Amino acid sequence: MSNSSQSGTDHPSRVLVADDNGDILKAIRLLFKSEGIACDAVESPEEALNTLRKNEYDLVLIDLNYNRDTTSGLEGTQLVKDIRKFDAHLPIEVMTAWASVEIAVDCMRLGAHDFVQKPWEDNRLLSIVHTQIQFGRIVRRSERLEAENKMLKSDESVEFIARSPAMASALEILEQVAPSDASVLITGENGVGKGVYAKVLH
Repeated sequence: MSNSSQSGTDHPSRVLVADDNGDILKAIRLLFKSEGIACDAVESPEEALNTLRKNEYDLVLIDLNYNRDTTSGLEGTQLVKDIRKFDAHLPIEVMTAWASVEIAVDCMRLGAHDFVQKPWEDNRLLSIVHTQIQFGRIVRRSERLEAENKMLKSDESVEFIARSPAMASALEILEQVAPSDASVLITGENGVGKGVYAKVLH
């Protein structure tokens, strides 16, 4: 697979991996490094949540079990729930042994986006990671645009009154530019109405 970690975006991908097995963390970090993906690694759900609160990630890859001799998957299930409490759209991918596929499916019902079985196949893992990173960025971009549109629509009732010849000319320019895709730079001193003009333009 080619090194395409940015997936058409303007900043490198960053992933958080949670697993209690140091060898697994090392293997995944080396694999992701070969793809140009920055990878932080933690060994417990508590560390994962603390790290997520301090940093921004494009994806979280988590194991289902952390205590030795534990195979219930409850730790991973709870971690998915906890992540979703403070980030509704961060892509979550779970890692599971063959015996806990049903638990992995349950995690997907709770908000995980996909799962990979151990031992994983490198190309499949990378394919899932790249796809989910790209999907997550699209969702976040859509959220930002929606928020901006709501802000603009909330001021649709703004009444633009212009009596001076200079402002009348500015309104004529606005009417000509508004229907186009041209970029517009509005300059002027503070308090002259640049914000109102921009909202009317939108």
